[in-house]
Amino acid sequence: MFKAIVGASTLEDALDSVSVLVDECKIRLNEDEFAIRAVDPANVGMVDLSLAADAFESYNADGGVIGVNLAKLEDFIGMANGNQLIELELDEQTRKLNIRMDGLSSTLALIDPDSIRQEPDIPDLDLPAEIVLEGAQLDRGIKAADMVSDHVRLRVNNQTEAYHIEAEGDTDDVDFELSADDLIRLTAGTADSLFSLDYLKDMDKAIPKDAEVTIELGDEFPVKIHYQVAEGNGQITYMLAPRIQSD
Repeated sequence: MFKAIVGASTLEDALDSVSVLVDECKIRLNEDEFAIRAVDPANVGMVDLSLAADAFESYNADGGVIGVNLAKLEDFIGMANGNQLIELELDEQTRKLNIRMDGLSSTLALIDPDSIRQEPDIPDLDLPAEIVLEGAQLDRGIKAADMVSDHVRLRVNNQTEAYHIEAEGDTDDVDFELSADDLIRLTAGTADSLFSLDYLKDMDKAIPKDAEVTIELGDEFPVKIHYQVAEGNGQITYMLAPRIQSD
């Protein structure tokens, strides 16, 4: 059983955070939350989404699991304006998701959840550095790095207590430095890791520019990026494996 009413912009923000990494996913319709966890086909990037029942106008679920094609679901949701309410209801007999909004109704065929790749476990990492910044600052650094390279170094300088987004190309390089005063918060620790810029660009697309983004970073460890949506009733976490640097 699943029946819910939710604002279009809330649902769009949540689904966008997942669709930048995967085309289809399992949605866990837990009693107290709408949850998605997925890893991209290359096992490099992971997303974990939790949208609490309080993020919905109304929410009733019994813990079932459905599989969806995200592009099709987002096409339907995209028919609504940001402030419109969307009604979602699972038809148990046909195993289809009924979607209704402002006089428009549609039906989405679901995917067998067993045909979708297994949800990943979240690794338990104790990362020494934590950077809290605005989504717009992260976006600026990633765009600057993209001008010169296809990979990016995220680094914390313990001595100067600064966070760096760096990229080195064949002829050009970029260093976007944010001091502790520029950031919302900085916990300095030994942290220097290289990542694929393509993945970070995709994640960045989904992160609101006005969001407070927390980045947890280590030395050649995965990076953990998380932020809230739905006025604090939703949490999105990305993890990205590093590119191991050869000497």
